[in-house]
Amino acid sequence: MIRLGALGYGTWGRHVARVAESTPGARLVAIAEADQGRRGVAAARYPGVAVCADAKEVLARNDVDAVLVATDAAGHAALVEAAAAAGKHVLVEKPLALSVPDARRAVEAAGRKGVVLQVGHLLRYHPAVEVMLKVARSELGAIRCVAAQRLNFGQLRTDENVLFSLGPHDLSIMLELFGETPVSVAAQGSAFVREGIEDLCFLTLRFPGGGIGHLHLSWLDPHKVRRLTVVGERKMAVFDDMEPREKVRVFDMAVEAPNGTWVYGENLSLRTGDIFLPAFPATEPLAVEIAHFVDCVRHGRPPRTGGEEGVRVVRILAAAQESMRSGGAPVRL
Repeated sequence: MIRLGALGYGTWGRHVARVAESTPGARLVAIAEADQGRRGVAAARYPGVAVCADAKEVLARNDVDAVLVATDAAGHAALVEAAAAAGKHVLVEKPLALSVPDARRAVEAAGRKGVVLQVGHLLRYHPAVEVMLKVARSELGAIRCVAAQRLNFGQLRTDENVLFSLGPHDLSIMLELFGETPVSVAAQGSAFVREGIEDLCFLTLRFPGGGIGHLHLSWLDPHKVRRLTVVGERKMAVFDDMEPREKVRVFDMAVEAPNGTWVYGENLSLRTGDIFLPAFPATEPLAVEIAHFVDCVRHGRPPRTGGEEGVRVVRILAAAQESMRSGGAPVRL
């Protein structure tokens, strides 16, 4: 049994604790939560679990092998460092940190102690996204463009802007789809509700192979949208997380040259074929993510979304924020 401690019992931490308790091969033994009211809720929900007021109490316990960090983003990096110093493996929610130096220190701390560090880029563990990635590798051809929309009304935060709050999800998928790190990022956004906390952002990435990525992130939209479109050389695919069942659609659509060779000025044709709906298991992504973490801890394997990917994503976010606050000028990576 991998014995787990949950750090944070807020809106998302409650889900983390719930899934951790039912993860095969693992046991939830402790929860840390600073808020007294939330501690009371946790204690009532998990009578056999130790509920503490301070994360240090959980990290000091000998019956905790690994911790799940679900606190405010500003404290992620420090908790990773503290957990590593205590010899605990760590699954930390996104983003890994709010700055590149903090992210790098967290990864180095985990490396020095030899503990597993997994970053909670949750969509990489979504069964529908896993299927879409397999289709992209086998059927879509060279990826030309990935466009993501992550919109909602509300969820305004005080410790992180919309870029750091929503951006990691789709950036992680884009890095996997393109298989390379972007060479530049440009972003524009505004803070309409809270000064200094951007609630709307448009982000454009340029990749070495010529591909382009685009993100539209917003807390000020009347519709809840969670959609990612992948345009390949041979086919296209769409992941729509708001669809109850048909979350992935593959479109047999492409622009073709008559002789298979592109020559400027020749007549091109548009191919429109069938729409394919690949099947995927109806498993909760968080359950897949935590089960993967437990497996990595048990067998000493590197996680799918390890610390280095966490740093790569934070680097892109930091560059995008620099661009956004300088009027949208591209920033080299």
